[in-house]
Amino acid sequence: MNAKVTMYCTAVCPYCVRAESLLRQRGVADIDKIRIDEDPAQRDAMIARTGRRTVPQIYIGETHVGGCDDLHALDRAGGLAPLLQA
Repeated sequence: MNAKVTMYCTAVCPYCVRAESLLRQRGVADIDKIRIDEDPAQRDAMIARTGRRTVPQIYIGETHVGGCDDLHALDRAGGLAPLLQA
């Protein structure tokens, strides 16, 4: 796995946990977690970057995957593994 994975998240978000679990199952060892509950400026940065207000918001490399449901849909469609290999 070469692509950098970045995830905007909070401490008590079940969708963040589900998304991280799927990424770990797909071999991702290192996830750069940006905790928007600890740093309000990061929440503003996330909204500006993604146009979304909910967590998680996941980037693989420079590609915005979206949230947990988007990540699972990408995996089911066979698009997650190639993105992680990039």
